[in-house]
Amino acid sequence: MFLYILKSIEHGNYYIGITQDLENRLRKHNRGQVFSTRSRRPWDVIHKEYYNTRSAAFHREKYLKSLKSREALEKIITASSSSPV
Repeated sequence: MFLYILKSIEHGNYYIGITQDLENRLRKHNRGQVFSTRSRRPWDVIHKEYYNTRSAAFHREKYLKSLKSREALEKIITASSSSPV
């Protein structure tokens, strides 16, 4: 199960979600098949995390959404992109 963060290419907004099939889910976001992201297309995946269970991914999603701070979310994104693979 993936937790993912999308960024609107044109608007700069973030969207946080979870899915089993990240490529398919991104296609749906960019085709306008997801109501909550339709108006801010196109989207790009800027962060992803893999979890073994839906429950673990959901708890991480809930935590990230609770931050309510763009700066805190951007710190997480920046820290993960600078970590060695």
